Amino acid sequence: MTGVRMPGRLSDRHDVKVRLRRAGLHTVCEEARCPNMAECFGMDTATFLILGDVCTRQCRFCAIAKERKPAPPDPDEPRRVAECVSQLGLSHVVVTSVTRDDLPDGGASFFADCVSHIRRWCPDVTVELLVPDFLGDIKSLKLILDVKPEVLNHNVECAPRLYPLVRPRADFDRSLGVLSEAAASEGVVAKSGLMVGLGETDQEVLEVLSRLKASGCRAVVIGQYLQPTRGHLPVSRRVTPGQFSYYRRAGEDLGLVVLSGPLVRSSYRAREIYSGLVKKKF
Repeated sequence: MTGVRMPGRLSDRHDVKVRLRRAGLHTVCEEARCPNMAECFGMDTATFLILGDVCTRQCRFCAIAKERKPAPPDPDEPRRVAECVSQLGLSHVVVTSVTRDDLPDGGASFFADCVSHIRRWCPDVTVELLVPDFLGDIKSLKLILDVKPEVLNHNVECAPRLYPLVRPRADFDRSLGVLSEAAASEGVVAKSGLMVGLGETDQEVLEVLSRLKASGCRAVVIGQYLQPTRGHLPVSRRVTPGQFSYYRRAGEDLGLVVLSGPLVRSSYRAREIYSGLVKKKF
């Protein structure tokens, strides 16, 4: 596979960027250097990044800034997210966060507040949350599930064998537990994602898909890992379009809704994936 691109510079005058700056909000699109940023911003959509722009984890694939003790979160942020969602006229919104292991609930209450404010400002908008693992704290996760987002997304990111290298402070089984809790919550769709090109085998990808299905997960996105900077993990392999199609078919054979391709990311075409799930009646 050739031609995988990193994002080009998006004009600071772009309407989405202007609205986000005025609201004092961050997007994972910019902070994580998403290759689809120009496309998504051009469609007047973005993935909101709450709880600041500094993460407490040391994942070696991610471009987001990292510190052990980031600044305290802004209590007005959930309201501002909802206001911006209204201004952008979104029909499906994705909200994610940096991982905040320094907070008592991992930031779960902020996710819940975002959903509550969005429901008040935009009652017809469907909400997708892309959440961290909250260190396995079920009480924190239930704070979010109780407000009933339509989609609860939690990425397993890679094959479990690679966790010590890629996600040293994460745990594959703990992540499956998050998805299982979401799947057991009435009216909530569990979704996940993984990167390929980090050293996994095709068999490991198939095993991850099988375990995601067993957890109750209904949708999975699969994309090519791209090295954000020279200080991050190198790309182990460039996965071919044919292999991405193979992963998609394998997941669909398990009954999953799968979006698989070189530039696919966690919230890429999230509205389309949710619409596909609705048509399948989950």
